[in-house]
Amino acid sequence: MANSAQARKRARQAVAGRVHNASLRSRMRTGLKRAVRALDANDAEAAGAAVKLAGPILDGAAGKGLIHKNKAARHKSRLNARLKALRAG
Repeated sequence: MANSAQARKRARQAVAGRVHNASLRSRMRTGLKRAVRALDANDAEAAGAAVKLAGPILDGAAGKGLIHKNKAARHKSRLNARLKALRAG
């Protein structure tokens, strides 16, 4: 348990930060799941819209330090590659 006023305040701030990060993480995962689900359904139009929405969500998570920027780029690249393959085939 925190013994000093400073430590108690940091503990309160950590709780608030965890709640905020959990919300952002959930939003990110939901965006990814929607895009993957649309790609799995072979619906090019819906998949295109879902992938387009997932990109800024991933960038925002990377900008806030929730995930690394390379992880966001990797997810976006893989989603776009799947979308391109869906449209081509």
